[in-house]
Amino acid sequence: MGPILTLLDMGKTVLVTGGSGYIASWIVKYLLEEGHNVHATVRSLQSEEKVAHLKGLENLPGKLSLFEADLLKDGSFDEAMKGCEIVIHTASPFFIKGLKDAQKQLIDPALQGTRNVLNTANRCSDVKRVVLTSSVAAIMGDNVDALQKSNQTMDESDWNRSSSLKHQPYSYSKTVAEEEAWKIAKAQNRWQLVVINPAFVMGPSLSRRMDGTSVQFMHDLVGGPLKSGVPDLTFGIVDVRDVARAHVLAAFKADASGRHLLCADTKTFVELANILKERYGKTLPLPRGQLPTFMVYLIGPLFGLSWDFLKKNLGVRYKLDNSRSIQDLGIVYHPIADTLCDHVEQMKEAGIIG
Repeated sequence: MGPILTLLDMGKTVLVTGGSGYIASWIVKYLLEEGHNVHATVRSLQSEEKVAHLKGLENLPGKLSLFEADLLKDGSFDEAMKGCEIVIHTASPFFIKGLKDAQKQLIDPALQGTRNVLNTANRCSDVKRVVLTSSVAAIMGDNVDALQKSNQTMDESDWNRSSSLKHQPYSYSKTVAEEEAWKIAKAQNRWQLVVINPAFVMGPSLSRRMDGTSVQFMHDLVGGPLKSGVPDLTFGIVDVRDVARAHVLAAFKADASGRHLLCADTKTFVELANILKERYGKTLPLPRGQLPTFMVYLIGPLFGLSWDFLKKNLGVRYKLDNSRSIQDLGIVYHPIADTLCDHVEQMKEAGIIG
């Protein structure tokens, strides 16, 4: 199906797959602000609530065209990729809770989708660079992975070897998809692959939809479900706007190459709650403190946390080395407090919390 939305034509032409997604929407916005043509793919043009925010970008300098595409359908991206010098492949499912069939819901779309998009790039002579949205999950699967590293710090040289279809299937899906991307990229010499590996992405969404994993996490943190206490878990946090900016820089910086781990900092659940307490301590039901380990093992399964997961992550501190993203791409990270508070304010406006 052809494009349905056309705006002012300026700059280079860039394909953004999964264009209505949390990260991708910000990428589209930044590209349009810089005057580029954007071909954005979505699963359905009939789902108005999923594309309305993209159509709302019509006053920006660039040109936007929307296309339907299916990750699992061979040739689905052919029309959208025509004339594109740059492909930014963000489309990939992000499920942590509620999985019924990990192979069908996670692995197949991530792996087959990557093959589909990159094989299309091989057929499209205009493509010069592909930017892939991978994840820190392709670098590490469980926190205990970091115990093997100096100062318990992970970087782009590391690969997740602890996840599988049965354990941490989302992390496994990102790992096999990125590995396949590098395999396909190295088998040709016309286009260059650059990879973005963000930690847990948070911050405000351009869409009015509030059903994503990041929103669910924030709702649990500030909406009451974790008021009695939180487990001793550590997270790498990065702002969605920084992740989007990194993709744009990776697309256009001539010397950008390789993998880029994106993380403002690592924080525990309690540290995140304490940051929010400074602003919302009197108005939102924030966690009171850290739960004892035995209690986490008792109630963890109710929140989808298996004993195997808890054994490999509970109480284990780690760090993520973001120096390459700063040096190679020039990223300047939002402070985590700004990321969290901007996210909360949007959710309050939407009536989800507060």
